[in-house]
Amino acid sequence: MSRKILLTNDDGVYSAGIRAAYRSVADLGEVTVSAPIMQQSGVGRSISIFEPLRVTTTKIDGVEVNAVGGTPTDSVIIGMFTIMKQKPDLILSGFNIGENISTDTITTSGTIGAALEGASYGIPAIATSVQVKEEGDKFDDHRDYQHDFEVGIKVINRIARKVLQHGLPDNVDLLNINLPYHVEDDTEIEITRLSRKLFKTEVEERHDPRGRPYYWIAGDLISEDEEGTDVNALVSKGNISVTPITLDATSPIDFSEIEHLL
Repeated sequence: MSRKILLTNDDGVYSAGIRAAYRSVADLGEVTVSAPIMQQSGVGRSISIFEPLRVTTTKIDGVEVNAVGGTPTDSVIIGMFTIMKQKPDLILSGFNIGENISTDTITTSGTIGAALEGASYGIPAIATSVQVKEEGDKFDDHRDYQHDFEVGIKVINRIARKVLQHGLPDNVDLLNINLPYHVEDDTEIEITRLSRKLFKTEVEERHDPRGRPYYWIAGDLISEDEEGTDVNALVSKGNISVTPITLDATSPIDFSEIEHLL
C-alpha cells in the first residue's frame, strides 16, 4: 500500500524550496502538497480562527498543488482534514530558504510550526532548511531562488525513507534538519541540541515623513556557540545539523525543586 506524504512550507507554494522538497520524497509514496499561497515566514504555529480559508488547486512544474490562503499550520490542517481526508504517514516541511536553528526559530518558524502541527497528531515529521548567504535572501520572492538543492534532496530522501520504514524514536516528534549553503556529498552530519539564541535582538527607531516614530525589530546573527549545538554545527563548522525535537516542553526537573515558589 502506497505511503501518504503531506508536503508543506512557509515560503509559499511557489517557492523553489518546496519544488526541491517534492523531488526529495516523490519516489517514496503519494505526495500531497498543501502550502500557503504566499510568504508566511515568522508566523510560527499560528492558526486562522477569525477568518475563513480558501484553497486554490493548480499545477507547478506538472505537479498538482493546493495553495491555501492561510498559515503553514492552516495548510497542514486543511491538507489532512479536507484534501487528503486522512492522516499521512509523514509530514515534510521545507526546504525553507534560510536556516532554522536555536530556540529562537523553533518558536517562530512557520516551517517548524507546520511540522509540529502534524507531529501533534502522532505523525512523524521532518522540517528541513538551507542556510543562506545573505539575511535578505530569507525574505525575497523564492519562486526563482537559485540554489543547488541536489545534495539536500539526497539527504532528505535517505532520512525520510528510514523514518517511513522505522518511525521516529520514542520522545522524538520532529527532526529539524539544517543544511549549510555549500553542502557536499561528504559533509558531516551532526546530531545536535538547540542553541539558546540565534539573534542579538535590536530595535531600530525611525521616523516617517511626518516625524512620527516607527520601529524595526532587527539584530545580528550569533555565529558561535558550544560544541554540540546546532549553531556550532551549521554556522561554525559548516556541517549538517539534525536536531531531535519533542512537543513536550515540560522541564525535566524534579518538581520538588519549585515547591518553594508556590
